[in-house]
Amino acid sequence: MKTTKVRIYAVADIHGKPERIDRIRDQVRALKPDVLVAAGDITHYHQAGRVLSRFNRLPVLVLAVRGNSDLPHVEKLFHRFANISPLHLQPVDIRGIRFVGVSGTVLLPFRSRIRYRERHLIRRLAPLFGKRTVLVAHPPPLGVRDEVLGRFHGGSRSVFTLLSTHRPALVLCGHIHERAGWTTVGKTVVVNCAMGKNSAGAVIDIENGQVEYVEML
Repeated sequence: MKTTKVRIYAVADIHGKPERIDRIRDQVRALKPDVLVAAGDITHYHQAGRVLSRFNRLPVLVLAVRGNSDLPHVEKLFHRFANISPLHLQPVDIRGIRFVGVSGTVLLPFRSRIRYRERHLIRRLAPLFGKRTVLVAHPPPLGVRDEVLGRFHGGSRSVFTLLSTHRPALVLCGHIHERAGWTTVGKTVVVNCAMGKNSAGAVIDIENGQVEYVEML
């Protein structure tokens, strides 16, 4: 049986910082991933085109969703760059792995939402899932790598619903910077790939539809 392997380099919370984009570029060159996934907060409210142009020049396909610091027009900007594919409700298949994304984060006291009309959004997302799916959202699932100040859960109930209902192989998220890392929920691997001062996201290898390797960078 032919083995299918996909190497993912995942980042979030770049916030348009040039030094973080430089780190991403260096990791892309070293890791040689099949795809770079940017799980939101790529820009920081201004100069979004300049930031995205740097991502567009990377020697790897970029899949992206918006976070809370990416203004709505960033979604339109994604479409202007040939090497950036927006994932919001637009699945992308790579070697038999389906990437499904949802953009946005509505800030609440500690907990997050991905949309005000979340039930409607979840209904639209449901038919996009397949047997070998990677879910990309900016906030973590509620209760999973989402503690704020070590006490309060800042994740999204809707992302947790998608995880528990569809059981993707992998969930990629960010948003809660201090909880970068990975864990498992049932058979799903959840990676909070938020970048920090000395961190550069995560590399994940998926083989035959299953997560085989995760390393925080």
